[in-house]
Amino acid sequence: MHQSARSADHRAALETLHALERLYACDCSRRERTSGDAVYAGTCRSRRDPIRGPHALRVRVDPVDITIDDRIQGPFRMNLAALGDFIVQRRDAIVAYPLAVVVDDAALGVTDVVRGADLLESTPAQCFLQTLLSLPAPRYAHLPVLTEPGGAKLAKSRRSVPLDGRIASRQLIAVFDWLGLAPPPALARARVDELWTWGIAHWDARRVPRRPNLPLPAAAGPPLAPPPPAG
Repeated sequence: MHQSARSADHRAALETLHALERLYACDCSRRERTSGDAVYAGTCRSRRDPIRGPHALRVRVDPVDITIDDRIQGPFRMNLAALGDFIVQRRDAIVAYPLAVVVDDAALGVTDVVRGADLLESTPAQCFLQTLLSLPAPRYAHLPVLTEPGGAKLAKSRRSVPLDGRIASRQLIAVFDWLGLAPPPALARARVDELWTWGIAHWDARRVPRRPNLPLPAAAGPPLAPPPPAG
């Protein structure tokens, strides 16, 4: 599914939010939006003068607690005041991720969302939109994110250690171990397809560590690193 093909449903969702008096225009600059704080200060929330130039659309949130019973991280609670009024349509008129994902998931009949725990704190905004738009809420499972020893998330932009197909079996076994599946030593000789079969058969979300990050110890680099050059 391409988001660009879903514009009619996204517009309908925006119209619903407008009818509920939940939307307002915001033309704050980046500096005005942050003002030293990660949470939007609500500068445009009570503006009386009309905004005629380029602007985003924000959702007016309530200072209520949103609780998520995450299948891996357990109960997670956030007050929406800590999130602030968030953007649902950008200045370029493209619908923002929080709105697009809840509308598109509902259209696809998505029942379970499995993703990294770095997205857990953005989930209450989606739950809030699901309630406003009377959309079903899927079950959530947020996996711990593998991080470098310094705490940074593995990323190509930071030139993290890349995966290498020559040692795919070793890398899969390392991931199974990090996910709490306790792979037996005999798997060290298994082919990649055999490892996938074993991993699917032994997957158990209850065994995944209940933490947002899994730091890669310095000694754990080799399972992800390519073998040294011969000679």
